[in-house]
This record gives sequence, C-alpha cells and structure tokens, in this order.
Amino acid sequence: MDRNLNRSTAGGCNANRPVRVLQFGEGNFLRAFADWILQVANEKGVTDTSVAVVSPRFSENKSIKALSEQEGLFHVILEGVQNGVPVSTVKLVDVVAEAFSPATEIDRYKAIIESEDLRFVISNTTEAGIRYEPDNASVLTAVTFPGKVTAMLNHRFRHFGGDTSKGLVFLCCELIENNGSTLHDLVTRHANENNLGNEFIDWVDKSCVFADTLVDRIVPGFPADTACEVMNRIGYDDSLVVKAELYHLWVIGGKGWETVRAELPLDKAGLNVHFMPSLKDFRDKKVRILNGSHTAMVPVALQLGCETVKEAFDNMLVNRFVNSMVDCEVIPTIAGPVSELKEFASGILERFYNPYIKHYLKSISLNSLSKWEARNFPVVADYFKLKGELPRCEVFSFAALMALYGPESGFEPDDNAVHMAALGKAWNNADEYDIVSEILGSGIFMADIEALVPGFTNMAAEFLASIRHDGMENALQKYCL
Repeated sequence: MDRNLNRSTAGGCNANRPVRVLQFGEGNFLRAFADWILQVANEKGVTDTSVAVVSPRFSENKSIKALSEQEGLFHVILEGVQNGVPVSTVKLVDVVAEAFSPATEIDRYKAIIESEDLRFVISNTTEAGIRYEPDNASVLTAVTFPGKVTAMLNHRFRHFGGDTSKGLVFLCCELIENNGSTLHDLVTRHANENNLGNEFIDWVDKSCVFADTLVDRIVPGFPADTACEVMNRIGYDDSLVVKAELYHLWVIGGKGWETVRAELPLDKAGLNVHFMPSLKDFRDKKVRILNGSHTAMVPVALQLGCETVKEAFDNMLVNRFVNSMVDCEVIPTIAGPVSELKEFASGILERFYNPYIKHYLKSISLNSLSKWEARNFPVVADYFKLKGELPRCEVFSFAALMALYGPESGFEPDDNAVHMAALGKAWNNADEYDIVSEILGSGIFMADIEALVPGFTNMAAEFLASIRHDGMENALQKYCL
C-alpha cells in the first residue's frame, strides 16, 4: 500500500465542492476545529464547501507546504471520556482544496478574492493578530492581518464594482473580546488612513458581516510521542495528523448573527454550535475560566518543572493555585448565579485531567503577553472595581510570566519579537519595581495597567522579587496558598 497521503491514495475524497471559505491560518487549532466542523457539516449534507488556506503572514511554512503536498488532506484524532467510557475516533478531513503562500503566488490569491463562490473568511491569528499597527492597506501584501483584510476587501469591492451582494462574512477565532467587531473597526481605520474612499467603507458596513465568535477545543497537535503507532493506525504517513479532545464549542453572535445562522447552519449537523445576539456573558465564563486558567497556570507550572496540563494539575500546588484563583477571583467578576458558575467551572477544569490528551504547556505559552492582557487583565480590572483591591493570584500569574520570559529562567518564549526586545531591555534593571514599571510602560500592553489598577506595579514587583530569590514553590506558597 502507498502510505503517502493524497487524493489519489486516500480515495473517496470530494474535490468538486466550491471554495466558499478563505482561511487565514494553517495551524493545528483551525484544522482540528473549524476544518473538522466543516467536514462534519459536509458529511451531514448541511454544507457543501471547500476551503482555501493561506498563512496569516503570507510566507510559506512547514504546514502550508505539507498541506499542499498532501493535497489538503489530514486526519483528526479525537480522544477523551464520554459517559464514563474511553473514546477515540479518527476522521480524514478533505475540506481543504488548496493551501499556498500569497507572497509567492499572488495571482492565485487574487483569484480566490475575485471568486463568485467566496463567501466566508475564517481566521486564527492569535490574540496578537487583531490589533492596530500602521500599515499600507492599499496593497494585498500588507503586513498586518487587519491590513491584509482591508486590502483584500478593497480588491473585491473594486473587482465587483461595489456589488452589495459580493460582501464577505468573517468568523474570527481569535480569543479576544468582540473579535469580529474589533476587526471591522480596524478595517475602517485602515481604510480611512489609506484614503480608500467612503464608498468602500459604506460597502464594508452594508455588505460584510463581522461576527463575534467564541471557540473552544483543546488541541495538543501532532502526537509526536506516539507517531509510529498513529501512522499505523490511520494507514498513511500523515505529517499533519492532529490530536484533540472530544469536546468542541463554537458560539457565533454579534451584528449579523442571524445571517450567519441562515447561510451556515452548522448547528443542524448535530455540532455544538450556537447562535445568539450577544456573547458577553457566555464569553466571560469561558475565556476567564478556561483560557485565563491556562494562561495563568503556564508560567507557574513550567517553573515548577511540569510539561503538560495534566502534569500541572497533578501537582498539588498548581492545582490549588488555579482552583483558588477561579473560585475566589474569577467567578466574582462574572455575571450570573454563583452556583451555576461554580458548576460550569468544575466541568471546565475537569477537562484538564483528560488522560488521553498531552497538552504541552510550552505550546500554550505561544504569545502569552497578549493572551494575559486579553484573558487575565479583565479579571484584574473588574475585581479591583468590585472589591477595591487587587486579586493576588492573577497578579502573581503576571509576575510569573515576567519571570518565565526573563533571562534567568532558561525558557525560550515564542512571542512578538518587538515586545520581547522591549521586555529584554527592561530586564537590564536590577530592581524588580523598575523592571515591572518599564515593562508596563513599554507599549507591550495596550491598556495603561497601573492607571487602571493602582498598586499593580508594587504588588507584581514584590511577587517577582520573591520568585527570583525564593523560588517559584516558596513564592507561590507565601502569597497565593
């Protein structure tokens, strides 16, 4: 048997579906989440679509190259416990029709933008992707993601002569509050700054939908430790096979949510997809409890020698730290009955124990600076407004992150290069207060943290000093347990 994975060797793949989705992002999460969801919807007859994948930075990388070589095919393995019974499933995903780098194939990219079939844009550029930076949004090869979106829409607007039926629907998977509406605002800003004209801006407002979304599925990625076993199981040498948990959730709301529900009724395929006018209450629960716990736990657990989420939660210190933070600091900042919130939190945190998923802390640490601001700082700010004091565990997580990213930890962060340079410069100071103060004022964070929560610098500096001089275990026990 030919073990190479492609549409000839796999057989039974549908290569004739129209490309209705342009996807910015080729990583593990989108492939095991959005692409898997579309695969299920296609199989159930709810949708009939293919996906064109481009890397957010437009440059070719290993995943884009592998997707192209495998003709868009890959397997998703889901593992977990369902009704007390271990479950493991394998699905071949064939929705990706093409994957390429616009930097080297700009005409191919233009053809997608100009297509009559194109209707949806899905993205996951991490929390760092949807933010403002000056950009030349008049060219398709703009640097930033919002700049690229602005240029893409402007090209489509001009190609179709402003036809209002040719707008696009954006489904952003970035874990920031109001992700879609924020992208819309940035597109408008870039359009104004690049003098793209009021007619274009009006077309974007009236013809395009920027839905706010909430996504949830733990995706550890490629099962490197059991690769041979997995390849034998699926029968192919699949360099893009991705492992994920059974659970998935996609909540779609905000302006235009009814349009999305009508045109992309994923809930009718039996998927855990929900449509609603506002995501705020749902989002606060999910992001603050699940994602905020991940972001807070990572720098603490890594410096205690843990490698995976399960190892971290098996460590009694980390376990108590996260549960105390959620129970005493996070839940009080979320609207709703406390009993229901605690039940929700219990179910969320229980997923951390999944014995079938090796969720590596280092992979979660990607872009932790922007993640901490998006996921954890809102708790700090709301808790301060509510109680008139700072939440110690959340502030400790910030200090732990600064220590992890500092030169003494031996850790190599995967984060924004400009922000890492600013952080490294701040670490030239000997005094922890000066380090924290310079970091907060360096432009790494969009919020003026000290102004919004006075005393943050002092507390974070105290915690950072203890982590540096007493060690993580002693500092954790001293301030948070």
